[in-house]
Amino acid sequence: QLQLVESGGGLVQAGGSLRLSCAGSGGRIGNWYTLAWFRQAPGKEREFLASIRWSGESTDYAGSVKGRFTISRDYAKHTVDLKMNSLKPEDTAIYYCAGAEIPVPVRGSKDYPYWGQGTQVTVSS
Repeated sequence: QLQLVESGGGLVQAGGSLRLSCAGSGGRIGNWYTLAWFRQAPGKEREFLASIRWSGESTDYAGSVKGRFTISRDYAKHTVDLKMNSLKPEDTAIYYCAGAEIPVPVRGSKDYPYWGQGTQVTVSS
């Protein structure tokens, strides 16, 4: 069974950047997988941010992060990364990596059966 582990969270000032990484283990990520990043702030629902086909054929971004966040995959490291630029205090949340064996990009958290434990991102003003 695929296991996902996030890393790279931390504290950053507004306007700064962070790169999150999601490593897969326990199973090989195949080209039929879609990997995604979500986040959840206290008292709010889990929010879709971006997704990418492991094959790299397509990406999808939420409007709130398009142009600031970039999702990518690294075949050699077997990771999916999220580069976050121009961070704002409202980006503060726990960030989760998710995976699913689906051929098309989806945004619903219920569509993803595999989840990491999350990594905290805090943006100070």
